Amino acid sequence: MTTTGRIVLVTGGSRGIGLACARRFEALGDRVAVTYNSSPPPDGLFGVKCDVTSNDEVDAAFTAIEEHFGGSVEILVSNAGVTRDGLLLRMSEDDFTSVVDANLTAAYRVVKRAARGMLKARTGRIVLVSSVVGLLGSAGQANYAASKAGLVGFARSVARELGSRSITVNVVAPGPVATDMTAALGDDRLADLTAMVPLQRMAEPDEIAGVVSFLASADAAYITGAVIPVDGGLGMGH
Repeated sequence: MTTTGRIVLVTGGSRGIGLACARRFEALGDRVAVTYNSSPPPDGLFGVKCDVTSNDEVDAAFTAIEEHFGGSVEILVSNAGVTRDGLLLRMSEDDFTSVVDANLTAAYRVVKRAARGMLKARTGRIVLVSSVVGLLGSAGQANYAASKAGLVGFARSVARELGSRSITVNVVAPGPVATDMTAALGDDRLADLTAMVPLQRMAEPDEIAGVVSFLASADAAYITGAVIPVDGGLGMGH
């Protein structure tokens, strides 16, 4: 355990965008913890198993992190999320509510818990990972789009509540990103996605992590309530 650097928590940080964010903060010398549900993080990262749909597990995860690092979380990246795609008329109520719970209500849980320590410290950085789908919509993803759009209203409301304590709350909205999840879509679907992006490629996870780390840096101290697209131009104008 190191005794220098900021205490950072990345939810869903064992792979993909979350892991890239964790590695980026680690490279900056920060003390990084990640939560995971099914896949543990690589060796060297402090991981806490946590189902973010459980308030008790979220509280226990924060307690474990506070005990391990000897302080409260100073930077929170709420990244954990799920998809359960399907056309509206075939989408069960559980398909809808479970995605909203994991993607939106879970952000409420972790932000509320992190805010306790940040308010005492009178400083903090919160970054919520949304999606271009939350701004554009996507056929077959009404549940996912609703949950990701909800993060924007949530973030802006909390930014107004916590701003007087020098706590910033911002949203990053990625477009298609080259991860294990997107790789499973198949070559034809990936080609269709890439064709819609003006830059004609998918993002690398580290490109999303770079924007997340910027929002947690001193250079972004006067940015709050913002939605930053990292989507190759896919959602421009929204």
